[in-house]
Amino acid sequence: MKNRKVLKSGEFLVEEIEANDIFIPEEYNEEQRMIAETIKDFLTTELYPNLDQIDSPDIQLMQSILKKSGDLGLMGISLPEEYNGFGQDFVTQMLAAETVGAGHSFSVAFMAHCGIGTLPIMYYGNEDQRQRYVTKLATGELLGAYCLTEPGAGSDANSGKTQARLSEDGKHYILNGQKMWITNANFADIQTVFAKIDNDRVLSAFIVERNDPGITIAPDEKKMGIKGSSTAQIFYNDVKVPVENLLGKRGEGFRIALSILHMGRIKLGANVLGAAKKAINDSVQYANERKQFGVLISTFGLIKHKLAEQVIRTFALESAIYRVSKDIDLQIDLNKAEGMDKGKAAIEGIAHYAVEAAILKVFGSEVLDFVIDEAVQIHGGMGYSAEMAVERGYRDSRINRIFEGTNEINRLLVVDTAMKRGMKGDFDLMGKAEALKADLHAVVEKEAGEEGYYDEKLRVLRNFKRAILLVLNGVTSAFGRQLVHEQEVLNNLSDMIIDLYIAESTTLRVQKMESMKGSGTIAVYRQILDVLNYDTASRIEKNGLDAINSYAAGEEAKSLVAVISELSKIKGVNVRIARRVIADKLIEDNSYKF
Repeated sequence: MKNRKVLKSGEFLVEEIEANDIFIPEEYNEEQRMIAETIKDFLTTELYPNLDQIDSPDIQLMQSILKKSGDLGLMGISLPEEYNGFGQDFVTQMLAAETVGAGHSFSVAFMAHCGIGTLPIMYYGNEDQRQRYVTKLATGELLGAYCLTEPGAGSDANSGKTQARLSEDGKHYILNGQKMWITNANFADIQTVFAKIDNDRVLSAFIVERNDPGITIAPDEKKMGIKGSSTAQIFYNDVKVPVENLLGKRGEGFRIALSILHMGRIKLGANVLGAAKKAINDSVQYANERKQFGVLISTFGLIKHKLAEQVIRTFALESAIYRVSKDIDLQIDLNKAEGMDKGKAAIEGIAHYAVEAAILKVFGSEVLDFVIDEAVQIHGGMGYSAEMAVERGYRDSRINRIFEGTNEINRLLVVDTAMKRGMKGDFDLMGKAEALKADLHAVVEKEAGEEGYYDEKLRVLRNFKRAILLVLNGVTSAFGRQLVHEQEVLNNLSDMIIDLYIAESTTLRVQKMESMKGSGTIAVYRQILDVLNYDTASRIEKNGLDAINSYAAGEEAKSLVAVISELSKIKGVNVRIARRVIADKLIEDNSYKF
C-alpha cells in the first residue's frame, strides 16, 4: 500500500481508483479484531442484562456502566497514549464505534462522551487543557458533554444566543444562556459550551465544569427511544468560566463545531452499522425459529427477500465506511508529516472528508431504519411487543436521521461541499461537467467487445459519474446562484452522488475480496453487488430525470433524458435468485457473517 492512490474528498466524482487502493474489512489485523471482541464481551456481560433497567431510565446505572467501560480502557481508543489513551488509528476507532453501535442507549451515551464530549478538547485544547481534562476523560474519571444546540438554533448553529463577556478583572468569562438536547447532561462533569463573546458574529468555545455556580440542569426529556441516555436542557446564569478555559481562539467556536460535527457524522455511520448487524441477527434467528403453516418462516420467499435486502444494504454501508476510514488515516499521517500536532492533524484529516461524512450519515441512518423496520415485520406481531429486542431497536433507530444534522441538511451538504471543493481547485469538477455537455453524443461509454465481470461494473460506474456531472452542469447553468434555493433539485443530485459512492465502494470491495480469496469463495458477494448496482441504476436514472425535468423542456429535455437513460443502463439481473442465494447463506449461518 506504499504507493496507494488516495482521492480527496468528493474527488470520486471525477476520478477512479483501483480495488487495491482501498481498505476493506477483510483486512482487519488481529489487534483490531481483539478490540472489537472486547467491546462485544462488555456489551454482553455489562449492558444487555441491564437494558430494561437502563431504559426505565436509570441514569445512575448508565453512569456506572460508562465508568466500567473507562476502567477497561474503551474510552481511550482514539486518544494518544500520553493522555491515557491507546492511540489507535481511525479505522480501529470506526470498528470500535461500529461494535458499540449494537448497544442501544449506551451507544449514544458512550459515543457522546468519547466523541463530541472529549475530542474538542483533544483536538483544539492547549497542553494544559489536555492534561487537566483529556487525561481524565480518557479513563472515565470524568464524563463529557457537548453543548451546542439551543431552542432557536438547531441546524443553524451559529444563530445561538448564549453570550459570554469578560469580567472586569479579566479573569473570567461570564456565561449566560440556554442549551437543549444535551446528551449526558445530568451526569457529565465537563461540558464544551458554545457562546458568542460580546457582540461577536461567530461562536467561541469554552470548557465548563458541571459544579460551577450558576449552572442549572433540567430533568431529562422523555423521548421516543434511547430512553436510557440522559438528554436535558442546561441553563447558564452568570457562570464564571476561567479565561484559561477558552477552547481554541476567540471566534473559533463555529469552526470547532463544524469540524466536530463532521467527525460525529462519520462515526454515526459506523454506529448504525453495528445496530443494523444486530437487527439482522435478531431477524434471522427469529425466522429460523418461528413456524407458520407447519414450516419455518425462513423458507418463505418474501422473508428471504427481506433478509437479503437487509444484508445488501448493510454490506454496502460497511464497504463505504472502511474505504473512507483508511483515507482519513492516510490524510492524518500526511498532516503530521507537514508538522501539525496530533490533535490538529486528526481533526483536519477527518474534516477533510466532509462530503463522505455527510454521505455516510445519511445512507447509514436510512439503512438502519430500513433494516430495523424489516426486522419488526419479520417478527410479525411479536415485533410490536416490548418483549423483543427489535421493538427497542425500532424506537432507538429513529433519532439517527436527526442527530448530527438532519438528513435533509446533510443531503444539501453533500452537493454544496463537493461543489465548493471543486471550485477551490481540489479537483476539476465543473470543468469536467462542462466538457461532457459540449458533446452529448460521446458521453455514454458503451460496451466494447467482450467485457469481464468487473470491467462491466466499472464501466457502469463511469457512466453513473457522467450522469451526475451532466445533471450538475445542467442545474448550475439553469439556476445559477438561485440553485441554493432549489432544494428538491439538490436532493436529486445528492441522492445520485450518495448512490454512486456506495456502489463504487462495494464494487471495489468485492473486486479486492476476489483478488485476495479467489472467485470460488465469493460467489455470494457477486450476488450482493449485482443486486445493489442493478437497483442503483434505476435510482440514478429516476433522480437524474427528475432534476432535468425541473428545468429543461422541449428538445433540450428530450436529448438530456435520452442520454441519462443511456448512462444508467445496466445488464439485467435475476434478483429473485440472487436474493435467495444471499438469504440462504444468512439463514445457514444464523447470523450476519458477510
